[in-house]
Amino acid sequence: MGSWVLWTIIAAAFTLGELHTNSFYLAPFAVGGAIAAVLAAAGAGGLVAVVAFIAAAILFLLLLRPLAMRRRRNVPALRTGAAALVGQPALVLERIANREGVGTVRIGGEVWTARAYDQDEVILAGSRSRWSRSGAPRRSSCRS
Repeated sequence: MGSWVLWTIIAAAFTLGELHTNSFYLAPFAVGGAIAAVLAAAGAGGLVAVVAFIAAAILFLLLLRPLAMRRRRNVPALRTGAAALVGQPALVLERIANREGVGTVRIGGEVWTARAYDQDEVILAGSRSRWSRSGAPRRSSCRS
């Protein structure tokens, strides 16, 4: 078995470890192992492969990990479902009356069950509202 096979196995092991931990700590070692495997397959000596592995791992660890971690922290949260509707304009399709348990609105082409923010408030069909943080529509000043 050639040394390039051993370096490929090492690179694969670090890659699998990185996929498991998702910390971008093992990825530089996987890159170093891949570089060492290429050098070993090209006929470089064992010492050259070891030095290349160590140098590449340290270089990628010091240069790329801080960039990857900074990028990871700056990713905006993806809002889905009802949370994505907060602040969106809503058209009241069916009168909203909490005490009667009725009311629907159209938001972004979808029909949703709605409740008024104020328990006693009744919002008439055709009114324009905004979806509030609490998940209940809040009547805005514009009306249709």
